[in-house]
Amino acid sequence: MLSIRDWVSILGRTGQIKKADIVEDETQRQYHLNAAPGEVSSHILLAGDPTRAEKSAEFFDSIEFEIKNREFVTFTGSVDGDSYSVISTGIGTDNIEIVLIELCNIVENPTIIRIGSCGSLKAEIELGTLVISIGAVRLENTSLFFVNEGYPSVAAPKVVMALIEAAETLHFHYDVGLTATGSGFYGAQGREIPGFPLRFPELPEQLARMNVLNFEMESSTLFSLASLRGFSAGTICAVYANRPANTFISPEEKIVAEEKCIIAGLESLKLLRKWEAIRKDKGSKRFYPGLLV
Repeated sequence: MLSIRDWVSILGRTGQIKKADIVEDETQRQYHLNAAPGEVSSHILLAGDPTRAEKSAEFFDSIEFEIKNREFVTFTGSVDGDSYSVISTGIGTDNIEIVLIELCNIVENPTIIRIGSCGSLKAEIELGTLVISIGAVRLENTSLFFVNEGYPSVAAPKVVMALIEAAETLHFHYDVGLTATGSGFYGAQGREIPGFPLRFPELPEQLARMNVLNFEMESSTLFSLASLRGFSAGTICAVYANRPANTFISPEEKIVAEEKCIIAGLESLKLLRKWEAIRKDKGSKRFYPGLLV
């Protein structure tokens, strides 16, 4: 039978949690992520699914840290000599809030790209398409514990530019526009399920009329907290469902779409690292496309 000391070793808890507010031990190892300073890169992919995080890490040249706790799986490694991390967040804005806050406790100025899945709200956006978000309609309340209802939920412009360039260079089919973030998967996204009558059955159609492209479950909190804290964040999602057509992607197409999303996200992080080096070299306060000339 394992002792308490054995369980502590297995879980990676190296010390007493200091406070109830900032839940970390004396080494700053975070309670949920189980990661400490130096174990996570400044350039990070966020994947909801732990399996997607594992698939993403396969694109790293090497792995330096592999940390697992609950649904939060972290891989930190190198690509072309530079450090990158991928972290699984689980599902929903409540989970991504935990991840973002604990990341900011151990990473000074992160650059974060969510590589997710979504449902298209437009009939013409086909299954397998990559959707790059410029902003998110806030249909959740996690972010409202930090900002008010009118606070804009927008992606960082340079991250959007990097995602577009990556998708173009890779010749991936993609679209760019607004995203809606729901607080759940079924009722919160207007799915008609027998036995569970909806309060807002017209929600998908209403969003589509407002030219919102897709529905997912994390980005509005990601964007709001990134703006509040002052770090750069963006989202690219693969379309798994077409809501107007009521169709869902096949297992074979899902594998391809997920891989494209991972590759586009990682290539975008590489671009952002390159652009940051150019910005510093030219002494500019901000990056803008003219610096590339």
